Amino acid sequence: MSTKARDHTAVDEEPLAADTEVSTEQKSDESPEQPSELEVLRQEYAALEDRFLRQAADFQNFRRRAFEDRALALDAGRNQIALPMLDVLDDLRRSLEAAGTASSDDGSKPFSTLHNGVKLVYEKFVSELDRLGIREMNVVGAQFDEALHEAILQQPAPEGVAPGTVLGEVQKGYTIGDRVLRHARVVVAS
Repeated sequence: MSTKARDHTAVDEEPLAADTEVSTEQKSDESPEQPSELEVLRQEYAALEDRFLRQAADFQNFRRRAFEDRALALDAGRNQIALPMLDVLDDLRRSLEAAGTASSDDGSKPFSTLHNGVKLVYEKFVSELDRLGIREMNVVGAQFDEALHEAILQQPAPEGVAPGTVLGEVQKGYTIGDRVLRHARVVVAS
């Protein structure tokens, strides 16, 4: 090859190298200003993932609140039904106590049979309340606690009994689970 041909080849190669540098500079100039398609897709994915996670958390919170609301409604309904039943239980207890004193005086067979029937009804009633989680409080001899008891009378403390001790019970108290359904009405030592 002649010198002219070599020069021509060298000259031809130089413009190509210059074109390559310009196109690389243009691409590097475009990148900071406009994100690539891949970067745009990554940002959209991150935004959608964040949105999905927030909606999943909102739904989980909704389910938890709905479960709590349902439990509160069930408790309120149970309380609303059980509270009047406690009065019936009190009446049954008083009937048994009165029948116990009357049967010891009379001793007749029909009365004794009726007494035993009422006693069975009372025991079944108590077992059903127990099944529902309603339990009788045992308060006589315990320290007065205003969260559990309602003091309706005070009496001087007998010998050996500390003031504030529950001496007697006028009306039984009941709990449902770990909450008070009805406060016990008590006589307290002063």
